[in-house]
Amino acid sequence: MRKYVLPSLIIAASILLITKLFYLQVIDETLKLKAENNAIKKIFNFPERGYIYDRNGKLLVANQPSYDIMVVPREIKNIDTTEFCNLLHISKKDFIRIIKKATIYSPRLPSVFLSQLNKAEYAAFQEKERKFEGFYAQKRALRDYQVKECANIFGFITQVNEAIIDKNPYYNPGDLIGKQGVEQEYEQELRGVKGVKYLLRDKHNKIIGPYKNGAFDTIAQQGKDLTLTIDHELQKYGTELMINKRGGIVAIEPKSGEILALVTAPTYDPAMLVGRQKSRNYTNLYNDSLAKPLYDRGLQATYPPGSPFKIITGLIGLHEQVINEQSVVICRHGYSYGRGAFMGCHCGQHTLQLNLGVAKSCNSYFANTFKQAIDKYKNPSKSVDIWSNHVKSFGLGKFLGTDMPIGAKGLVPNGATYQKIYPNGGWRSNTIISNSIGQGELSTSTIQLANMMAVVANRGYYYTPHIVKKIKGQQLDKKFTTKNNSTIDPNYFPPIIQGLADVYNFGTASSLKVKDLQICGKTGTAENKIRVAGKTYQLQDHSIFVAFAPKDNPTIAVAVVVEHGHWGNSWAGPIATLLIEKYVNGKITRTDLENKMLNSSLQAEYDKVTAIMLQKFPKKKVETNSENVVKNSIGEAKKEDELQLK
Repeated sequence: MRKYVLPSLIIAASILLITKLFYLQVIDETLKLKAENNAIKKIFNFPERGYIYDRNGKLLVANQPSYDIMVVPREIKNIDTTEFCNLLHISKKDFIRIIKKATIYSPRLPSVFLSQLNKAEYAAFQEKERKFEGFYAQKRALRDYQVKECANIFGFITQVNEAIIDKNPYYNPGDLIGKQGVEQEYEQELRGVKGVKYLLRDKHNKIIGPYKNGAFDTIAQQGKDLTLTIDHELQKYGTELMINKRGGIVAIEPKSGEILALVTAPTYDPAMLVGRQKSRNYTNLYNDSLAKPLYDRGLQATYPPGSPFKIITGLIGLHEQVINEQSVVICRHGYSYGRGAFMGCHCGQHTLQLNLGVAKSCNSYFANTFKQAIDKYKNPSKSVDIWSNHVKSFGLGKFLGTDMPIGAKGLVPNGATYQKIYPNGGWRSNTIISNSIGQGELSTSTIQLANMMAVVANRGYYYTPHIVKKIKGQQLDKKFTTKNNSTIDPNYFPPIIQGLADVYNFGTASSLKVKDLQICGKTGTAENKIRVAGKTYQLQDHSIFVAFAPKDNPTIAVAVVVEHGHWGNSWAGPIATLLIEKYVNGKITRTDLENKMLNSSLQAEYDKVTAIMLQKFPKKKVETNSENVVKNSIGEAKKEDELQLK
């Protein structure tokens, strides 16, 4: 029996080997295609990227033709380099450098020699293309921006690098990819699918026809169109209001989580990052370390929330049943705590219930509310954990999960935070009382503040904010249509909402009132410091404002931060009010506010930062907004007095 084992194994192995060879050489033509790569030339047909529209169907981003000069190094033969360089307006030094780089990548595969030629440049090259063997033109589509706003929303298109190619085999050198914004987040949908044509070459490297009669050729599939949630008219108006200012605006439709406006200032024209000047323009934008036009202040910048956080303090107090609408606090110009510590309040000496506490933004009222909520449980760490969970249910202190590739988490402390700060214990409610008015360890982004107002407008829930409304032929991610509930009982929202309405009726924003439009809002002021070479310098405070409207059945929630804008009703409040009136009523009646916002500038305040950097410490590292301390923003209708912590 053993004498048959070896022959049987040999026969079986031979059959397997023959079968595999038959499959590779006869059946599997794709492997044969790879084996014949030296005799086959691949020509890619690049599809148009998907178009981008706003929520009302306005075309925002289209495409325009562009051409890349491609090179296959080993096919270059006897060309007049001087004529070639003169034709494309490059130096011989650049020619040698680019060819060397292309050869290192691959002598036999095409690389981009010169990208993004316009029609005139391409026409000049095409006329003499036959004289430059080894070079050919590759048609592509570049972005054609129909508007000058929304650069931070769109992102831009750039060439892939080696890291991307190594990670994703779809891309080849010279391919384009979305960077930042929706161009990056929805790259796979927008880019479409490249088409490929295989051409057969003879032994003289001449094209003799399609390989296998085009059996392996594929047709390019155009990218999918996107419809954004953005209202372009609102975005444009917000951008205009923020000229000569720095900061961010986020407007959300509460019932859907759709982002209506996402403004960052200063910004730039998206067309700057298209064409041959793209690299130079990007470098200039990137190197502007003061204005930071590439930095999205609506998504990335974080600030202590300040007085707007009193909304959550009040809601937690109601839910934990440590206060009710009739609870009374006597304010004697501030709140005393600790060993002679005093939190100033310009509310004056009043006896306040909840409604007046919200409308007048009383520090004493909300400090007392916070203290009772923390002291409700014997273990302060447990109390802070409960408080922290309530706060986070509004979308603060975490990544919201938007469909933008950037964002800031912010910070909401919990019990572990203070156990780390005070390892020996001994801390209690008064130790962390600054949290009651949005100071302390709290840190939030502008979009988080807008989302917080959407929760209040909805009486207890929100949908994850998102910027794409529709993808042609495709469903949106389910997380954007899934309701997120806060931990606060919906029954506790009405008294807070009435207090926010009274902020406009007789409170800190009464000077911003719009006839026949009931807006619910809250002012805030954030202290602004700059740290240079280990020293801290006080600058003008930041202006913060949050609001939604109308009071009943709200259609818009807004958060505005104006850096160096001082009181909440000085700059952020008017801008938020104008945006709301524009969106809800379709027209502006507060032309006094509009004229001031459109024609005023805060550049003098920003120049102070430049002066500190260039004159005092020109070579030192500067850290801006590293020690922001939020301050209260209360006072008379036309004036907000500065909060003093003594």
